[in-house]
Amino acid sequence: MTPSTIALLGLPNTGKSTFFNRIAAARARVGNWPGITVDLAEAEMSLNGERVKLVDLPGIYDLAGTAADETIVREFFQRVPVRLVLVILNASQIQHQLRLALQVKAWGLPMVVLLNMADEAGQLGIEIDTAKLSDRLGVPVVALSAKYGGGYWQAYETICHALKEAPIPQGPLLQPTLPELDSGAIAPLLADTVTFPSRTVRRLTEQLDDWLLHPLWGLPLFFGGLYLVFQVVWVLGLGLQGWLSDTFEAFQGQVLEPVFAGLPPLLSSLLLEGLYGGITTVAAFVPLVTIFFIVMAIVEDSGYLARAAYLMDGLMARLGLDGRSFVLGLMGFGCNVPALMATRIIRSPGLRLLTMLIIPFSLCSARLQVFVFLIACLFPPQWGAAVLVSLYGWSILAALFTALCFQGYFPNTDPFLLELPPYRWPTAQQVILRAWGEVRHFLSRATGFIMMGVLVVWALTHLPLNATPSSPETWAGRLGTALQPLLAPVGITPELTIALIVGFVAKEIVIGALAVIYHLSGTSLQQAIAQDLTPLQAYSFMLFTLLYTPCLSTLATLWSESKRGPLTIFATLYALGIAWLVSGAVYQLGHWWGWG
Repeated sequence: MTPSTIALLGLPNTGKSTFFNRIAAARARVGNWPGITVDLAEAEMSLNGERVKLVDLPGIYDLAGTAADETIVREFFQRVPVRLVLVILNASQIQHQLRLALQVKAWGLPMVVLLNMADEAGQLGIEIDTAKLSDRLGVPVVALSAKYGGGYWQAYETICHALKEAPIPQGPLLQPTLPELDSGAIAPLLADTVTFPSRTVRRLTEQLDDWLLHPLWGLPLFFGGLYLVFQVVWVLGLGLQGWLSDTFEAFQGQVLEPVFAGLPPLLSSLLLEGLYGGITTVAAFVPLVTIFFIVMAIVEDSGYLARAAYLMDGLMARLGLDGRSFVLGLMGFGCNVPALMATRIIRSPGLRLLTMLIIPFSLCSARLQVFVFLIACLFPPQWGAAVLVSLYGWSILAALFTALCFQGYFPNTDPFLLELPPYRWPTAQQVILRAWGEVRHFLSRATGFIMMGVLVVWALTHLPLNATPSSPETWAGRLGTALQPLLAPVGITPELTIALIVGFVAKEIVIGALAVIYHLSGTSLQQAIAQDLTPLQAYSFMLFTLLYTPCLSTLATLWSESKRGPLTIFATLYALGIAWLVSGAVYQLGHWWGWG
């Protein structure tokens, strides 16, 4: 029997996803719905002994609106028979958000209204009589805190009861048109059901915003905080990375090498130097990537990223962008692919395409591990965070320069509206779940690419069979030598050239490729690279890796999201040109100043 569909609907920043994650637990996955232009989070579970499918719809402000997310929600209700709608609202802003519940009621769909963040409403002195409000609306109303779990089980039981009472739909809404709602319809509902404080309390959020959103020192505080974030990631993550690297290296020497001693030399080399060396070199950086995502989850869930968008909006507007473009660029620091997909929230075609053009310059987590590895090889520990922050600076400059150059070709016609949520300290469960989701996505993407990449690099550095491994006679040596006239002015050696070529598939492969090329892993690989390269060469290589053609997954997503092949080809060639010019200029100027 096909499970009934329950739709979770709400405004942005109401804790809708937090409630979804709590009720869905580990059952959540991303599903593709026929006729719907985006994939939606869903979870199949048992409620009151009945199998149901809970679908987390995009956050919207108005069911009758024309924004992309609002159109997607209407398409969903037009195509999917919905048994029950859970409308989640921010209890502390109920006077502004109740309109969405009235719109769903106008459709005649069974629903439950969940007043989330009831704890914050109480702190503000807002009192809500949910029983009386339920009578006025004619639907169940429950107050809860999805973040801390207060009222959750009452909400769960109410949903189960509403599901039992809701009839099985015979089909989707055929004509989801909305009648005009009287602008004064909300006030009578709240008249004696909601009590607001007689005097507005100046909250901690407002006091913090006096400093963090200040027109003079707001931006310096933001970039100073960003530096501290990377310093924390660097100090904590590098120690764990070194320990794991030494552990993997000791396991190879004490266990694997004696076990594989009887195998043919070529097969032993493939297993140890190729597969094991490449994969473990990348795996050693998982703790650092995990710490990065934990810190970023805290910053994002606290509400500060929305402030960053607000702070940057003035500068972005001069470049044909807005604060949303900046936030999506920050999302790209995790992975460029979901950031490109998230541009669907932008209604203006010009703004969306320009934002898609700059996102691939965001320093993603795959590039991050390459940079951490090389910084640890060639720079003193006290310089680590500064070098890493400088690369993030280059990332932002490349994006801003691109926007400045091409804003005239992609005009923005969409006004920027942003709701600033109050500052919230995220719970440990929230942070861990968010970070684990990102790391799991990173590992699932990286594993297949790394396996394929290290095998390709091993073949290039060991074939033909009569050639000395990694010598100029191998296929890799010939390819690196052929490209030297182009890359020598940038300071990139033949070995680094091979790593760049395979890095086009996925940047996760680059470190594994170096392990195969040098026939080493872990600390031994870092020592060999430190002897082979100067800090100036390493910095130039990192700049090239940052700016040149993004990975294959990013290009495929850019193509599918923009529906413009010429734009994708241009983005590829443009990135290559920018990478060569910037890294070449830095390398040549560094030589001129006597730095390498």
